[in-house]
Amino acid sequence: MLLKNKTAVVYGGGGAIGGAAAKAFARDGARVFLGGRTRSRMEAVAAEIRAEGGFAEIAILDALDELAVERHADAVAQKAGGIDIALNAVGIAHVQGTPLAELSLADFETPVAAYTRSNFLTAKAVARHMQGRGVILTLSTPGARMSGVGFLGNGVASAAVEAMSRILAGELGARGIRVICLRPDAIPESLEISHARAAFEGFAKRAGMPVDDMLAARAASGPLLRRFPTLAQIGDFAAFVASDRAGAMTGAIANLSCGTLVD
Repeated sequence: MLLKNKTAVVYGGGGAIGGAAAKAFARDGARVFLGGRTRSRMEAVAAEIRAEGGFAEIAILDALDELAVERHADAVAQKAGGIDIALNAVGIAHVQGTPLAELSLADFETPVAAYTRSNFLTAKAVARHMQGRGVILTLSTPGARMSGVGFLGNGVASAAVEAMSRILAGELGARGIRVICLRPDAIPESLEISHARAAFEGFAKRAGMPVDDMLAARAASGPLLRRFPTLAQIGDFAAFVASDRAGAMTGAIANLSCGTLVD
């Protein structure tokens, strides 16, 4: 078991990627602490983990609330004896598909401010409890490296998270803490359990087709593998990269886009 005796905190643990990663962490032996705003979704993830004999505990948490994030991390560390792994998989509802001429300042600023704030707060809170070694995982999107119409806020936010991850790796490396950013593309199976469907609606309306059809058309012509990543693939990779088998990896952006981007 790659993560035996490890303690993992998953922010956004009831979401699509957060839930998939939490289950993968648990299958590989980690004790998992889920934080998020939707109790029912976190309870569903925790129930699956417990049904397979794993440990999962949930906490209602707003990852934009500095004091709440600090208190939660302190409580987890006190109960578990420290924190080994942290994944920020928090999803922020935001607008996509709107061109610059029609985009409000508020809609542009929302993802940039929220994603950078959330990742800053969670990284700072958990790093204090990583003794000698630890892994901080973040999430971005291909928008960080792409150019086009309708994803200005998302793209800038993703680029900021990637830059933050690289810089944090440099700051925390001497303490044995690794930082890796996961960059998947769209995940169709996540549409019903995340904010993704609402985000893609803007693009779909301009294309004159339903979100599912739009993504299917994009998958058929975009990524080199002619498909998008699955939740299981993202979760399994998160578990691997959080393990000692990936101990030489830090300051990296893991391209999980199925070839939408080629590094």
